[in-house]
Amino acid sequence: MNWTQIIDPLNSVGLSALVAAVPIFFIFWALIIKKMKGYLASLFTALIASILAIFVYGMPLKLAVSSIVNGAFYGLFPICWVIIGAVFLYNVTVKSGQFEIIKNFMASITTDRRLQALLVAFSFGAFLEGAAGMGAPVAITAAMLVGLGFNPLYAAGICLIANTVPVAFGSVGIPIFAAAQVSGLPEMAVSQMVGRTLPFLALIVPFYIVVLMSGFKRSLEVLPAIIISGVVFALVQFLVSNYMNPMLPGILSGLATIICLTVFLKFWKPKSIWRFKEETQQTLETELKYSAGQIIKALSPYIIMTLMIIAWGMQPVKEALNSIGQFKFYIPGLKDAIIKPDGSGFLDIKPFDFNILSTAGTAAILSAFLSLPLIGMSITKGIKTLLATLNQLKFPIITIASIVGFAFIANNSGMSISMAMALANTGILFPFFSPILGWLGVFLTGSDTSSNALFCKLQYTSAATIGVDPVLTVGANVSGGVTGKMISPQSLAVGAAAVGLVGRESELFRFTLKHSFIMLMIISIITIIQAYFTKWLIPKYEMIETATATTTAISVSNVSTGFLYLLLLFVILIVITLTVLLLNKRKAK
Repeated sequence: MNWTQIIDPLNSVGLSALVAAVPIFFIFWALIIKKMKGYLASLFTALIASILAIFVYGMPLKLAVSSIVNGAFYGLFPICWVIIGAVFLYNVTVKSGQFEIIKNFMASITTDRRLQALLVAFSFGAFLEGAAGMGAPVAITAAMLVGLGFNPLYAAGICLIANTVPVAFGSVGIPIFAAAQVSGLPEMAVSQMVGRTLPFLALIVPFYIVVLMSGFKRSLEVLPAIIISGVVFALVQFLVSNYMNPMLPGILSGLATIICLTVFLKFWKPKSIWRFKEETQQTLETELKYSAGQIIKALSPYIIMTLMIIAWGMQPVKEALNSIGQFKFYIPGLKDAIIKPDGSGFLDIKPFDFNILSTAGTAAILSAFLSLPLIGMSITKGIKTLLATLNQLKFPIITIASIVGFAFIANNSGMSISMAMALANTGILFPFFSPILGWLGVFLTGSDTSSNALFCKLQYTSAATIGVDPVLTVGANVSGGVTGKMISPQSLAVGAAAVGLVGRESELFRFTLKHSFIMLMIISIITIIQAYFTKWLIPKYEMIETATATTTAISVSNVSTGFLYLLLLFVILIVITLTVLLLNKRKAK
């Protein structure tokens, strides 16, 4: 069965775009006004999108069902798999009692909620996003903040808002590579453009989240720490993205901020400690009462997870693991079935990639199991904790599978392109609307990478038509996309699940929606200024055979190198294990 995509079924781009946006309007209404549970809102959204695809866009029923199934599979794996791994690792540290030690360690650095948010949500979250992405940073940091005593809604909301600026360079720079590959631009040019936009937002976000928590006046009490967080992050992100490569800005900016902020807080404290009004009296010991060995032992699951996620992010390791544990297949009926609207060929349908060993979720789950002997927990109890985690996440899993199913049918039916074309028809104002396309793509798919794959070619051609450098609008798609992450139904499901707010995603959505729009407007204003007033900020570059170059950049490794890296990781893990055991043996004596 062959079917040609229709992007303007109503013979009016604006009207077709409005109809295509009905599922989005619905989910906004369901979560904000109706306060519907996240999984129900997502199921109804997928159903509405299917009806529109079939009866308005003329998509055959078989293709519609196959598209939904393809999306649901992708939602379950790898997205839900990553979330399961992150929450499982957190649950293991709680069940074993080690999180009490982590809380005491964090409290010894600072008991101030404002500073804890900067340290955990902004800095550590950015580091995790750079290394892994896929929902793991929000799940881990939100769970940690709740463990430290944060209100669950604030913990999830703050982590979602903080998880903006590192997203463009998340998962070791994959969103940048996707944008370059689809648009045909050099990946370094895209990296430089994004690296000259997002640092402006990075300077704002630390202050923004502290004001959100405590108000403007109380934020000034910790202004030195806010300045250090924003300036260090923005500076490192700018330098690495412009002069090194797109793979390391997230990791290095997050790590540099953690180190600088921790050292600074050893020598500086705010005059007063701030906590939420509704909090009970502080019960955490503010003086460090555990030895270095006990602290390392408690942190060992996160140390192991961080090392493994960094390793799993390396292309040679991915290839090595895929060589022994990868299975690709096409959902029946989708391959070479959907013809592009211009008739130039078939829509590029990628096979479902069941790369069970090389996904970040497996790294997190393995980290938890490898940590069990170190934290004094049996394998049996670990398995029970994993089963309890699966039960805890059953509704978020339904939410994510449904919403990714919706994203896939919106893309395959042509509905997404209808909305994109309406924005592309705005002429010289298009640079202002370019980030909105990226924002829309991430809202639909939950992924900056997927948004870039969906819209970056359109960004390129639209910019060329109006005489604007395409690297600006392609970079704007990447940068604008990060502001949509905090309201994506997938992200809301992750945040809600991590802090025990399953079924209350609508509250989280209302918490983050306004801030998503504010940050999106900031990126849009920056982009139009760059387009017409500060053109010198746009990087100079030469067009090359980027499709080949990008593919080579992504796969320039071999299996033997990957196994060598894994051997090195194994040695490091053994050293960590022996160190933890030795330190705690001395403590016991």
